[in-house]
Amino acid sequence: MASIFTKIINKEIPAHIVAENEDYLAFLDIEPLVIGHVLVIPKKEVDYIFDLDDDTLSGLHLFAKKVANGIDKAIPCLRVGVTVIGLEVPHAHVHLIPMNSMRDINFSAPKLSVTQEQLATTAEKIRTAIID
Repeated sequence: MASIFTKIINKEIPAHIVAENEDYLAFLDIEPLVIGHVLVIPKKEVDYIFDLDDDTLSGLHLFAKKVANGIDKAIPCLRVGVTVIGLEVPHAHVHLIPMNSMRDINFSAPKLSVTQEQLATTAEKIRTAIID
């Protein structure tokens, strides 16, 4: 069965996409830790990140770097943190999280409740800041 991320890739369910190319997709987390929390995924459906072939894994990180640079320009933060947990959805993914302190990347903390309008505005800011 296709993961929820594959359904996003196939445009079967909506997402606030900030970047996309032939092989990768980046979109806002709908239950973010902080404003600007982005998920970056390969379009190839593989559950465990370290099961990705080397080219896909390295390409994922290079794509994430471009997205992180856009987040850094669009969202006030000291750094953009990166983490891989991989238990929430059976599809390899990287979290990019704007950080001003270590608390901002605490996955045990309550998630933010944000509106679709807030997500759309944040996605547009990040999309505009990403340089190809």
